[in-house]
Amino acid sequence: MVSLFFIFVLVFSLVSLTCNATHVSKYPAIFVFGDSTVDPGNNNYITTILRANHKPYGQDFPTHVPTGRFTNGRLVTDFFASSLGIKELVPAYLDPTLSNEDLRTGVSFASAGSGLDDLTTVVTGVIPVSKQPKLFKEYKEKLIKIVGETEANCIIKEAMVIISAGTNDIVFSYYDSFVRRIEFSIDGYQDFLLQKLHDRIKELYDLGCRTFALPGLSPIGCLPIQMTANFENPSARTCLEEQNAHARSYNSKLEKLLPEIQVSLSGSKFIYASLYDPIIDVINNPQKYDFLVTNRGCCGSGLVEMGPFCNVDSSVCKNSTQYVFWDAVHPSQATYSVIAKFVADKFA
Repeated sequence: MVSLFFIFVLVFSLVSLTCNATHVSKYPAIFVFGDSTVDPGNNNYITTILRANHKPYGQDFPTHVPTGRFTNGRLVTDFFASSLGIKELVPAYLDPTLSNEDLRTGVSFASAGSGLDDLTTVVTGVIPVSKQPKLFKEYKEKLIKIVGETEANCIIKEAMVIISAGTNDIVFSYYDSFVRRIEFSIDGYQDFLLQKLHDRIKELYDLGCRTFALPGLSPIGCLPIQMTANFENPSARTCLEEQNAHARSYNSKLEKLLPEIQVSLSGSKFIYASLYDPIIDVINNPQKYDFLVTNRGCCGSGLVEMGPFCNVDSSVCKNSTQYVFWDAVHPSQATYSVIAKFVADKFA
């Protein structure tokens, strides 16, 4: 009986050492991959013109300093990490001032302008989603040096992984530049992107990740820049239904694909997070959320400005909380807050 008790205590101790269960949050860390909607400033540290480390970006950030986030304040992943009790802000992995605690609780590898299709990043030189898992592998080696291999593997296994990408591919590589339209129908291009997403998930799974949150596409046809690019009636400033329909069809495919991937990857868990539903509800019912302007951004004219064209010389709306969009592409901090609240319950 004594020996059995000893064995029980030994096994319990080993399990405790294998996975430190002292985390306040259900998830010990958050790892983020994707594009400008989830990039907190990685582009500040690479050679590209697609940066948001200048005013008026960041005017409503807690420090009122531009961080590289393509909005006036916090991103949806910042709100999300806070609601999960992980941390208040998700930092950029390439930030050279990261602390050990920053690394232990998770970072973002996302790059503004990125896409699942490598062709999307050729002109801008940003980090494609295909290269972001390589940065994660480098990160894992750093984490092992900080907490040891056993604890590092545990953190990664229990962490929340978010991959938010696809909008730039469809908007800039398919609709606006025609590059991929020569090769693919919209249906074929969606399948091409989803295969790329599947490949990236498998890479991260092989590196130890197990819990994945996959946001769908937002209503692309409601982006101010897409309304402006509508050559048939650019002055109408109404959502483009065909593009929204394409976003919905992509989302349906993604939602159907995730359970299939989960079955193929033992021990994995996938959660589909709709971005389309909360954003289209905000646009269709702005008063419900205290918004007034839904069809142009707060920065400049709000019709085309983003990145380097939304700058210190740009005029800015008086009350950014009344605008769904901060610039012609990216939601405002107020909108990100609404989205985060909408999806938070799925991850509790």
